Amino acid sequence: MSQSPQAEHAMNASDARRDLYALVKRAEDDGVTTLIHKREDRVLLAPLDRFPAARKADAFPSWVLSAAQREFGDLISRAAQGQPQVLRRNTTPVAVLLPVDTHASALSFDPAAPSGAAPAGGAVDSQGQQDRESAPRRLATLGDAIGSVLTAGPADVPTFGLPGLDTATGGLQPGRLTLVAAAPNVGGSLLGLAAARTTALVNHRTVLYAASGPNQADIMRRIISAETGGDYPRLKQGRLTPQEQQVAQQLVHAPLMIDDGSDLTAEAIAETAPYVPDLALVVVDRLQAAHNARLPLSGDRLPDASQVLASLARTLHVPVLAVVDSDDPTLLGLLDADVLLTLTATTDPGRVQVTVAERDFGVIGSAYLRPDLLHARFADAEAAPVAGTGSEDWRLHTTPEERELADAALPYTSGAQKGLPSALTHLLAALRTALAAGDQAAIDELATSLAQAAAAPPQMPDTAEGRRLAAALHTYNAPAPAGATAQPSAPESARPAATSGAVSDADEEVRRDDDDGLVPGDEEDEPETAVFPALRILKDSVTRSKMHPVPVIRLEDREDGPWPLISEDMDGEPRWVHPDVTSTRVAHTRDNGKRVRRDQLDVPASFGDGVLCLIDRNGSFPSACSAVPLAPNKLLHTGPLDAFDKTKAGIYQIDIPDWDYPGMPHPLGRLIDRPDDEGRVWVTTPHIKQLERLHREGHLTAPVTIHDSWTGKANESLFKPFYTAAREARTQLIQAGGEPYKNYKTRLSIALRLLWPKRPSQRSPFWRPDWRMSMVAEASVRHWLNAFKAVQEGHTLVALRNVDAAIFWTPDETPPGTYRLGTGFGQVKAKFIQPGEFIPEGDD
Repeated sequence: MSQSPQAEHAMNASDARRDLYALVKRAEDDGVTTLIHKREDRVLLAPLDRFPAARKADAFPSWVLSAAQREFGDLISRAAQGQPQVLRRNTTPVAVLLPVDTHASALSFDPAAPSGAAPAGGAVDSQGQQDRESAPRRLATLGDAIGSVLTAGPADVPTFGLPGLDTATGGLQPGRLTLVAAAPNVGGSLLGLAAARTTALVNHRTVLYAASGPNQADIMRRIISAETGGDYPRLKQGRLTPQEQQVAQQLVHAPLMIDDGSDLTAEAIAETAPYVPDLALVVVDRLQAAHNARLPLSGDRLPDASQVLASLARTLHVPVLAVVDSDDPTLLGLLDADVLLTLTATTDPGRVQVTVAERDFGVIGSAYLRPDLLHARFADAEAAPVAGTGSEDWRLHTTPEERELADAALPYTSGAQKGLPSALTHLLAALRTALAAGDQAAIDELATSLAQAAAAPPQMPDTAEGRRLAAALHTYNAPAPAGATAQPSAPESARPAATSGAVSDADEEVRRDDDDGLVPGDEEDEPETAVFPALRILKDSVTRSKMHPVPVIRLEDREDGPWPLISEDMDGEPRWVHPDVTSTRVAHTRDNGKRVRRDQLDVPASFGDGVLCLIDRNGSFPSACSAVPLAPNKLLHTGPLDAFDKTKAGIYQIDIPDWDYPGMPHPLGRLIDRPDDEGRVWVTTPHIKQLERLHREGHLTAPVTIHDSWTGKANESLFKPFYTAAREARTQLIQAGGEPYKNYKTRLSIALRLLWPKRPSQRSPFWRPDWRMSMVAEASVRHWLNAFKAVQEGHTLVALRNVDAAIFWTPDETPPGTYRLGTGFGQVKAKFIQPGEFIPEGDD
């Protein structure tokens, strides 16, 4: 071919399979050719203009897009061997897979043609390149983008018709897959129906309602019930009042298209959607967690279906809303939606809480709904009051400043008033929810964000409500954060002298070799009077898991299999100092009289004026427990893998990837210092996921190659109850400090170290080195990524150590904006050191 592969847009086979619909659309509409590589095979996904012969019926093997996505790996191999593969949308050819490294005359276009014959229909030549030169892709400047935002007015996106939830979500955004997750009987399907009703009946925009669970009769009865207030059970009996019959007649012309056909697959939905004129919303009701042979959208087929639906949203630039009948975090993690709405029942049967989370930001807001199942609908509801109190009793437990801010925010969080930035609206909604629920931990976490909002407030609407909110926000920021008077529990019995001192966040690092920092007695459950029974909570977290974890690997099994391959180096902790900075080991005496050696950092004059900003991340290890990917059961030998499987977790042998990003250490940290004879290292799942992400974002030139693996079914919620309890206890104890807080940190550290006790005499309830190292690796990855975000925004990183210590050179005594200041888990403390001062790195 006359065009070199280097001129093409390139991606690996796994990513291309995932984005196949979008790539085909780009080839069809814009003439863009994509270079796809799978090991040694390289092919082009090209527009038909590059190979006109593909338009001839039955001339070459052809595949509808859904089948091509399933068999994509085989199609790449066949195309690379000289057999073009035509991709069809229904019966119409839309693109073709072609070999890269072979001239057109050598392709096997016609099996009956003599060797070397030219293909019928024309060879693949530089036509595609000429097309691109004559019609280049349009690139928008930042000014174009800003201009379109300023002139576009309010976004006209589908909504649920529930002001509280619409405020929390910002509506259903085009190009994004939103997942509604709820256990059976909580009402997840009714949210999908609410969005469809509002879009089709109120806004008169077209909705495709793909019904895998209910049939079209069920859907229409639910709509009539919700619109008229008629009893749904009565409607199921076919008894409609005259008013309901009139409403039913009016619905005949509503732009709501229902597909409840048999064998409804995600691929079928994706093939149908492009033919729906003026499509505004796709609703999929529903994805069933339990396997059902009659329902393709069920069981272990859901992750693939989710990818197809996400691709559909991006390709057609419409919102896709899918309902799943489960709130299992493991399943939801596999579905990997852009936005996740989780419905959970509360202690009040008249309220359901909806938590709104985005993939890149985590939880961004919440709302309370009132279920009206008799009429197949939800209504807005205020946040639940504190248990055992009246609806207004929460005011008795809050400060005047908190009450005023909550009242001033109500017009905006309810949706009655507009004009606030969405981020501030979400923040105020979260505060109202936390105040009403009496969630002191959440209130404390929000205090820092609210202080930042008050310090640099946005332009408030010039109305009475806007002026009141501005004044309330300013006043709220003046007093000390809520929760400062919280009292700690009774102090715990003293620990043996070897480890009775305070354990600072900087000191929560793993010991080397057989020194796990444990002493006899640490493996015993804490007394009932303990300020924080960490070990009992950790054991309970594992015991309650439905995946039947194996907490202890038997002694006779530890000498072979994956266990000898696991080492402390797999934590991947960074031990990095900027190459232009001089680091010197010097003696230092702590305030408690203990003599230690620390690194003193000398920054060259070339860095300019500035100060050293020391970042100390709070609770890195317990924070990692919130969602650490690991295998609860035994690891099985799964050998070399073509690609990382998100449903699995364990340990993987990989090549050390090349890293050339100025001012940042290697993403594998100290792992790169101890490769085997072939230059490979063993890593845990968090680092594999990190490398996959860096490759997707273009920071690594090559995908990860997995030469060997030991894996099991993945779970990210095994330690979640432990994380939640540790977070709540920290919120209560950190303000008081003293011995209770020291003992809390000591017990926390002991429990996590007991996941992998090093001495045979240590009778721990755990022996899972893969769990321990996955947890530490997750902390390392989060620490590295936070620093990387700061460097990407132009900040200068001076040093990165352990899982919680980072030092930046800042010109204005302002920490990088990518960090959140505060005392909560995942937040950081910032300290500034003037040039020339002694810097005892790691000091308390």
